[in-house]
Amino acid sequence: MVRAALESRRRIGQGPVTGAAYIPAASVAIASLLACLPIVSLSGWFPDFGFLLLIAWRLLRSDVWPSWWAAPLGLFNDLVSGYPIGLSVTIWTASMLALDLLDRRTIWSDYWTEWLLASLLLLLSEAAQWQVAGWAGASVPFSAMIPPLVISIAAFPIAAWVISRIDRWRLNSQ
Repeated sequence: MVRAALESRRRIGQGPVTGAAYIPAASVAIASLLACLPIVSLSGWFPDFGFLLLIAWRLLRSDVWPSWWAAPLGLFNDLVSGYPIGLSVTIWTASMLALDLLDRRTIWSDYWTEWLLASLLLLLSEAAQWQVAGWAGASVPFSAMIPPLVISIAAFPIAAWVISRIDRWRLNSQ
């Protein structure tokens, strides 16, 4: 009882960290920079970390994400990751708009619903990347998209946990 009172007194007057409104965007940009790591692979097995964190942030805290943030963050991801300019802009913006629409239509969501929704968005993103690669002349079988898709879907709970810890630190509610 006394311990709880001391802890609550310690939190009085504390607020979010400086620049708390920009931490979600900065974390997505940093996750996009992970594509610059010197990982050599014949097939791209690693997920689009920026998109993964964008979805995790948006599902955790929809109030900190205006939909227009997806366009500049997607452009940054395109420039860093080497995707055709506009691909991530389109996919990320469409995903944010779809999530906004779903937020208005659904009454509740739980962990499994969010994981399923993230899996669907990741699948659509990989399919769009595969289709654009096909239009560009790459003859990539869709089976080459399965490893990054499975890794992305499996990594979503970890990404959501990391985002929850960052958000907790950001709001200083330790």
